[in-house]
Amino acid sequence: MRFNRYKQVQLAVAAAVLSASPMLFAAGTGNVYVSSEDDDVVTVFDGQSMDKIDTIAVSERPRWLAFSPDHSTLYVACGDEDSIDVIDVAQGKVTDRLTDIDDPEIFAIGPDGKHLYISNEDDAQFTVYDIGAKKAVTQIGVGQEPEGVLVTPDGKAAYVTSEVANMVHRVNLDSHEIDANIVVGNRPRRFALSEDGHTLWVTNELSGSVSLIDTQTNKVSDTIEFKPQGFRPEDVTPVGIKLSEDGQHAFVTLGRANHVAFVNAKTHDVEDYVLVGDRAWGIAQSRDGKQLYVTNGLSDDMSIVDIGQRKTLRSIPAGRVPHSVVIDTVAE
Repeated sequence: MRFNRYKQVQLAVAAAVLSASPMLFAAGTGNVYVSSEDDDVVTVFDGQSMDKIDTIAVSERPRWLAFSPDHSTLYVACGDEDSIDVIDVAQGKVTDRLTDIDDPEIFAIGPDGKHLYISNEDDAQFTVYDIGAKKAVTQIGVGQEPEGVLVTPDGKAAYVTSEVANMVHRVNLDSHEIDANIVVGNRPRRFALSEDGHTLWVTNELSGSVSLIDTQTNKVSDTIEFKPQGFRPEDVTPVGIKLSEDGQHAFVTLGRANHVAFVNAKTHDVEDYVLVGDRAWGIAQSRDGKQLYVTNGLSDDMSIVDIGQRKTLRSIPAGRVPHSVVIDTVAE
């Protein structure tokens, strides 16, 4: 078929417009988003093929990522610019910035999607931030170098780790007061909460362990230690944690030990260690629940782990110093 010259020009213009436009994505695609600290980007991978399909420029030193409850918005903590960038998922670009947030380390979003709960590492503060008003509601003093933040599903409480105090603080989100201080292992980092809300899992980076907290008593009920073969205890540094969608396992990244631990969530036994990349840190589970995605900060890649086979299938480039990984999956 022959096209006249006018038609050819029309097609060329249309192609140019499409190539210059940001990619459009619907929420809940299963796409994988990874922050790269040294590249100042968030990279988007297709959730099926794991091909790179987009790169979104953000502010300096992007680390923690979290979706709004409806997954229409992705928030990115950018510590070097004291801001949290706001990405419109459909447009695939930053559409807003929340500023004047001192050194945001990790944050959580309330179940109503209206507030961010932020750990400010340099200031030893926990900030409650109103997204609509673009300002802090209050700041609460916590132990030095706060990091992990988890908000309970009912929005009534938040848990915050203090890396220096070796403590987990429980914050009442109605009164904005700390109502419990729980001593855990050395340098607690991140959280996962059991589906029934009764058990809080906390990674202890410098103890090589995970503490389990009974949320009814606010006391440590068990401690799980990791001892992968061939690694010195000081190199076993658990950071990231994910409870499986079926509630049967906890998956823990072991940092400098370059493995992911498979833990039986019922018996608390360590069942297996799976080799991944160099300095395993962030972790997420695929939309179909069959794979894990693990960001490796020193090998600049992301490992794809088959959960059933308990082995790494492959690793793919994920930018310089990949930090966090999240999956665009809307709960049904």
